[in-house]
Amino acid sequence: MALTATLVYPAVMPAFICTACGTQYPPSDAPPGACPICIDERQFVPASGQSWTTLERLRNAHSNKFRRLATGLTTIETTPAFGIGQRAILARTPVGNVLWDCIALIDDATVDLIKGLGGVAAIAISHPHYYTTMVEWSRALGGVPIHLHAANRQWVMRADDAVQFWEGDSKTIGPGLTLIRLGGHFDGGTVLHWADWSEGRGVVLSGDVLQVVPSGHVSFMWSYPNLIPLSAAKVQRIAEILEPFAFDAVYGAFSGRGQIDANGKQAIAASVARYISRISETMSDSGNASA
Repeated sequence: MALTATLVYPAVMPAFICTACGTQYPPSDAPPGACPICIDERQFVPASGQSWTTLERLRNAHSNKFRRLATGLTTIETTPAFGIGQRAILARTPVGNVLWDCIALIDDATVDLIKGLGGVAAIAISHPHYYTTMVEWSRALGGVPIHLHAANRQWVMRADDAVQFWEGDSKTIGPGLTLIRLGGHFDGGTVLHWADWSEGRGVVLSGDVLQVVPSGHVSFMWSYPNLIPLSAAKVQRIAEILEPFAFDAVYGAFSGRGQIDANGKQAIAASVARYISRISETMSDSGNASA
């Protein structure tokens, strides 16, 4: 009697995703014991504890929606909201599209839509809270480079050849497209400046390194969920680094929290002044109280 061999294929290990922040970890048999991104004081572990999902499960329960934000700018957001709830922004530039920041959900429909809009030449991310499934995004879009500041290297939880670290305070990723390291929220906190946007008006995509607030200003925090502010010196440094760049609009990481469609440079200058005034007054009051 002839024996028939049965082929057994190894199971594909899942790449677990933290449900609190959306960070994806390398494939493994079991989820990590903890999420370093959430343990850090700039994020938090929910009261219910650390929990995990996978991209497959996420695709079954969520979808992405696209919206026109402004000329040449399209937002990508997950519904129902997942993790931190930020949006990605597709900057559709004449020299190639840039995906600014990432969200955890990447699926076939999203890839099809992005390719229909011209694909992506590069991915750039403001800070570690939005790294999420960046490796999956790069691979799905043709292995495009992911530009991250080297000061945030320790927060990359899933390494990949697509990740390209840069150093210094600025990096040009295309004509009129500059990554600017402002620091603040994270040492490598970065914004994207598109100089030629909207017939040369210029725009800054700020993540929450510059947190756009409903009053039409921006604010600054070391930890947003734990309400830990930045020092006046660090905010002043942010202003000085940004000063040489011309721009009219500023768009942040969240829908429904206000946006700056015009006079963005002036709005940031006013925001810096009022922030430094208030935090300096607070420090002065604290010193007087302890005297």
